[in-house]
Amino acid sequence: MGDGHGECGHEHAAGHDHEEAFKKITITLEEEQVEKMKELAAEYKIKLGQNWTLSAMMRVAVGDFLNKMGKIT
Repeated sequence: MGDGHGECGHEHAAGHDHEEAFKKITITLEEEQVEKMKELAAEYKIKLGQNWTLSAMMRVAVGDFLNKMGKIT
């Protein structure tokens, strides 16, 4: 999504080197969904010691959905 984050969801400062292409889009979510994703990002930041953004969390969520639907592996 053009924000410099790898597909693993966190900033490259964590030492990961990804060559993923991102496309910035606008989506509409329910307010509660946004709040829950922000909470998860904060939890990941504490657990993993890396800066997780809402954008990174959405990539993880979409990737999981696509995987479950058999569209990616």
